[in-house]
Amino acid sequence: MRRWKLILLTPAVLLGVTYFYYTEIKPVVIFGLRSDYARAIPFQKIPEGLTSLKAESCGQCHREIYEEWKTSIHARAYDDPFFQAYWKKDKNIWVCLNCHTPLENQQPTLIREIPRGRVEKAVQEPNPHYDPEYQREAVTCAVCHVRDGVIYGPFEDSAAPHPTKFDPNFRTAQPCYRCHNVVSGPAQFYNVGPCGTYAEYEGKFFIQERGFICQSCHMPEIDRPVAANSPLRRGRQHLWRGGHDPDMVKRAVAVQVKADSESPKPGDRVEFTLTLVNAGAGHKVPTGDPDRFFTVEFSVEDRQGHVVEQQTSTMGRWILWQPAIVELYDNRLLPLASREYRFAYRLPAAVEGLKLKARVQYHILTDKQHAMLRTRYGLTGDDPYRYVVYEREFPLSKEIAAAMRRENDRLTAVSRHPEERSCKVNADG
Repeated sequence: MRRWKLILLTPAVLLGVTYFYYTEIKPVVIFGLRSDYARAIPFQKIPEGLTSLKAESCGQCHREIYEEWKTSIHARAYDDPFFQAYWKKDKNIWVCLNCHTPLENQQPTLIREIPRGRVEKAVQEPNPHYDPEYQREAVTCAVCHVRDGVIYGPFEDSAAPHPTKFDPNFRTAQPCYRCHNVVSGPAQFYNVGPCGTYAEYEGKFFIQERGFICQSCHMPEIDRPVAANSPLRRGRQHLWRGGHDPDMVKRAVAVQVKADSESPKPGDRVEFTLTLVNAGAGHKVPTGDPDRFFTVEFSVEDRQGHVVEQQTSTMGRWILWQPAIVELYDNRLLPLASREYRFAYRLPAAVEGLKLKARVQYHILTDKQHAMLRTRYGLTGDDPYRYVVYEREFPLSKEIAAAMRRENDRLTAVSRHPEERSCKVNADG
């Protein structure tokens, strides 16, 4: 009888433990709460002298900055098709808005309490100040610059038709910390955090020797009037180019391909080496969303473009998502680090028309994830979710080594120093 009781009781206990684990321990989102982003930035009133908090109002005087902001991913952080699809997958949970539309003015509900830190149990009430049009501005001017009716900025001697105050934090990376250093929660065992770019930032070369902060690359310095009819001064472009911008990623990495044989003959086994260098990013590459990764691809193609042989390697993070989040492996490149990828091929008797293709691609998410978001969660738009960072073709003949040397010499001639590679971004970037 005791044995039968145990048999009947065990499934009930397991079900109870599982229920408790998923409702009281494991977060329903892939990150934990930290006090500064667990709630929206408190309601901000319009500073005296302005008619609105909206970016267009700021753009009346700060026209160039406004036009730059409109091209940025910050301005599209709410409408971004990938965010909208992923947010739908997460049942439109409110906490995601605290970085994608950070101001209380932009959010439909007010969070009064978060019992036991469970975001799904948050006590919410309608927000009387919610402006749906303002929500679409996402990471807008006031998110960083307006507090308590005052415009905060990086200058100590501002003269403006509205209250201003100097904030030394604008001369540091601190403004990026809130949303670019999302941390782990219970039952989440990341190496850094799901979106830990801030924590990844390299301190010895980029910070100590070069004096760089996040803005050095993502908000390049520029000499211009900050506002209409104001004096020329050194400010920053409001661009925030990153992983969604192919040119920015291309600036961050350097690629070189070599063959181990000077003049290979039919029947020879030739080994090719592609070296990928994180030459210009002060953080790991790829960074940000844990779904992002690089692929390094070799293929041999015939005259008709048919693939004879191929090899693909992946650089990114491997994460177990259930029943707990466990980061199993991370082979991303640290700042200034490099990695070699090798591919060997034995040349056939007839090599005429054969060519080696070497390619590096950056992926925002996998093909399978992209298809899932489109079919199940309404992903729309034609935003690229992968793009080529490097692609070259070399003839599989005795000329291959010479061709590779010419290509590498060309790349060396046009490349900049590592600290400059990712920091020269223009407004079209």
